[in-house]
Amino acid sequence: MNTTTNSPTDDARADADGTAPVPVPTRLLVHALVREDGTVDSGELYAVAGLLGMTDQQVRLCIKRLVAEGRFTHEGRGRKALLKAVADYTGSITPDVAFVRHAYRQDHGLAAWDGVWHLFAFAIPESSRTARDTLRDTLRHLGAAPVQSGLYVTANAIEELVEAQARHLDVAHALTCLTSTDLRVGGLDDPPALAAALWPLEDIAARHERLAGLAQVYLDRLTRPDGPTGPERLAMAVRLAAAFSHAMEPDPLLPPELLPRPWPGTHARRLTAACWTALAEADTHAPTGTPAPRLFVQYGDLLASLPEGLA
Repeated sequence: MNTTTNSPTDDARADADGTAPVPVPTRLLVHALVREDGTVDSGELYAVAGLLGMTDQQVRLCIKRLVAEGRFTHEGRGRKALLKAVADYTGSITPDVAFVRHAYRQDHGLAAWDGVWHLFAFAIPESSRTARDTLRDTLRHLGAAPVQSGLYVTANAIEELVEAQARHLDVAHALTCLTSTDLRVGGLDDPPALAAALWPLEDIAARHERLAGLAQVYLDRLTRPDGPTGPERLAMAVRLAAAFSHAMEPDPLLPPELLPRPWPGTHARRLTAACWTALAEADTHAPTGTPAPRLFVQYGDLLASLPEGLA
């Protein structure tokens, strides 16, 4: 980790707490710094990359690959160059708004579980292996856990999304959807015990604890009189976004009734929202008048979309 910033104790604290920042790939950093006008300022990119422990050579090679792939155009040289995105790739670091909104509703007791398990079974032949794998990946992405071969379960009503994907893959005929209020797996029928057996809750909890630790470190840093510089705040935002995605992606968003109490995801999301608000209020780009990265705008819109008092 590069320690040339004026706040090395932040990362040291994070390491000591077991909450070291999630590594940020160089490609992801470039996408995160795409501004509202579709450009990336190379000087800003190199500055933030250095704060994230990346070398100039890493950045140059990444830019070269992105241009070769046709994802960006490149004008100028070195730190004075300007990159322009051919399309909006910031979605790679921004979570699904509906997914996050549901998480915050659960955190505030606004999405109580009705006791219904939602099950999905399919038998798709090897000749349609790609469709089978895609349907399985869709179920996992939506938080369903495998019970046995070709059978998945979740506590959330995701039938509409799963059936739409099955139709898109032309395998709707091979999909069976059903619900149950008395699910029993291997002799287990207690809902929290089933959840603990079917989902890797310890690993998911550890990711949220890591996110919470990082957000707390950054909140403390942002409230100091000698607050972070503009590039440092950008580096914080990119790290926080990466850690948030790292924690949320494997989270099945099980109802609170099925989770250990207290559940670290609730605390982590509250701290993340507070930290993101503090970063936005710091008004990173106000002194220069340059457009803000889309990352700031998208996370701002995400938090603004939550009902009042949920963030």
